[in-house]
Amino acid sequence: MKKTFFVLAAAIICSQLNAQQPTDSSLLNEVVVTANKYPNKTSLTGKVVTVISREQIEQSGGRDLTRLLSEQSGIFIAGANSNPGKDKSLYVRGARIEHTLITIDGVPVYDPSGIGGNFDLRNLPLNNIERIEILKGSQSTLYGSDALAAVINIITRKNPAKAIAGQVMATYGSFNSIKTNAGISGRKGKLEYQAGWTLHDTKGINETVNSNNNPATDRDGFRQQGLQAGFGYRPNEKLLIQPFIRISSIKGDIDQGAFTDELDYTYTQKSMQAGIRNEWLMGKNKLTILYSYNRISRQYTDDSVKSRNGFDTWSQGDYKGSEHFADAYITVKSGSTITLTGGLDYRSSLSDQNYSSIGFFGPYKTTYSRDSLTQNQLGIYAALNWNHPSGFNTEFGGRLNLHSEYGSHAVFNVNPSYLLSKKFKLFANLSSAYRTPSLYQLFSEYGNRELQPEAAISLEGGLHYYAANNQFSSRVVFYSRNVKDVVFFSYNPVTFVSQYINQDRQKDHGLEWEASYLLKKGITVKAFYNYVTGTIHTKTGNKDTSYNNLLRRPQSAGGIILSAVINPRFFVSSNLAITGERKDAYFDNNSFSTVYTTLGAYALWDIYAEYNFCKKRLKLFADIRNITGSRYTEISGFSTPGTNGFGGISYNF
Repeated sequence: MKKTFFVLAAAIICSQLNAQQPTDSSLLNEVVVTANKYPNKTSLTGKVVTVISREQIEQSGGRDLTRLLSEQSGIFIAGANSNPGKDKSLYVRGARIEHTLITIDGVPVYDPSGIGGNFDLRNLPLNNIERIEILKGSQSTLYGSDALAAVINIITRKNPAKAIAGQVMATYGSFNSIKTNAGISGRKGKLEYQAGWTLHDTKGINETVNSNNNPATDRDGFRQQGLQAGFGYRPNEKLLIQPFIRISSIKGDIDQGAFTDELDYTYTQKSMQAGIRNEWLMGKNKLTILYSYNRISRQYTDDSVKSRNGFDTWSQGDYKGSEHFADAYITVKSGSTITLTGGLDYRSSLSDQNYSSIGFFGPYKTTYSRDSLTQNQLGIYAALNWNHPSGFNTEFGGRLNLHSEYGSHAVFNVNPSYLLSKKFKLFANLSSAYRTPSLYQLFSEYGNRELQPEAAISLEGGLHYYAANNQFSSRVVFYSRNVKDVVFFSYNPVTFVSQYINQDRQKDHGLEWEASYLLKKGITVKAFYNYVTGTIHTKTGNKDTSYNNLLRRPQSAGGIILSAVINPRFFVSSNLAITGERKDAYFDNNSFSTVYTTLGAYALWDIYAEYNFCKKRLKLFADIRNITGSRYTEISGFSTPGTNGFGGISYNF
């Protein structure tokens, strides 16, 4: 019945059926903005950049941002294939989740109320994203704190070409999951606008593994709603003003922990980002001024009327955070070979945290106000790019960061590259980076005001090959990252004191390989392989100790994606992802101890298909995941679904 309805709707809406074969753009001439903070061709930068285009986003169907990112080389997201409401942990090149900086249109986004301060990717739906640029390696010179392993810049949709245009999409699938979104955009004279709304509602699966066959289990649902709007005003050809606002609301059910179900543990999260971007053109030069205000509140409530936990009968945690961020920088061009970028940015973070419980040991309460949970930092930075006609390119840069708690810290980067015969690009990057401790790590009951920033030295080098006709490209990268003063949660069994400390040193090394091959017109094969190893080194007295500590991160991972344009209307893709063994650890609520374990390797095979009508304005699509029904574990004690799928319809007008 539904199929008949879709076909009839297509016949009514469409007056003719037509679609065009997509054309390939030159990889060498692809323009990216994240690498240097201004538009630049990939051939002119030695940095490792991966681009997810709008076309790839539109061919993702009912997937979310974390699943799309997890299909990229060097990225592993623990929880991406788990219960939809499960928190998602992003690891790039084996680095900790706090070591990857997320930016939206170049503006960093954080959660000041969180333990590590990292942003929750579940707040960002795909429908308003134009493209994603993944910039790997240490990037603190231009982007400041947290950019030790990578910067992921999410570029939203702007610059509409028509007076009015829009899109609506609806999907339904496994676990009673519904996704809907609607958006509208347009321009009139000097004004442009865009707005969108999204809803994701799912009953989910039981988030934890039911190890004792207890019948008192439940499915852990999830609901996310988002609203975003942006405007652009061009009073003249030299000035652009772009205010924006994004609002997201999340609520869901969670469980007590690994192998521990909970029937009445819920959480809510509300976030808002608002700000403005201004650009002034001054001949060949450009001045950019950004301001963003970020506010987030989270509440966790365990009303243990049905609880099997004998210690807590009720608990509630309220965590609020806010942050101001401002960035002003100028790009100056000298002739056709030299570009200078210089600026300063400011970041101010505040948080309020309250926790209360009533249990076996009586009432307990902790409160921390924004009077005590606050920090400020100012960064001054500059970078010089030299692009010689011979094919030699290099970037030199540096930053001085001034922090309200620990004082100053300086970083640098040197990034040469050489393009030979417009086919081979040799590149290297030597850079330093840093991460400032979060408010929680500094000022909570486990905080330590003596913490120093984590400081990293990174070295990477590789080769990128481009075929002259864009039929084939391949890139191999070797990298090494050395982080000292790693922030680590420590428990002293003698003094019974728990607090955050600076651990000695973390050393990671790895290799990335990725390739793309156009078999024939319309059929493309992409493949990648990643290898990473990491150890932490600590010194106690005269004794040095080292051990592998890349928990939940695979040492080896790879994937193959085959995509085919069967005809101008019909597109199919097949994705095989292989994840190697991982070490993991979880807290056992029965023995009150940490259990270390090894998670087995697994392979997931997904297939996606879409059929377009009406000059690609109307589209039917379906996404089948884990076709073989693989049984696997992403996180110890937590469930993963078997074969599941989604289908939907979208219409552009």
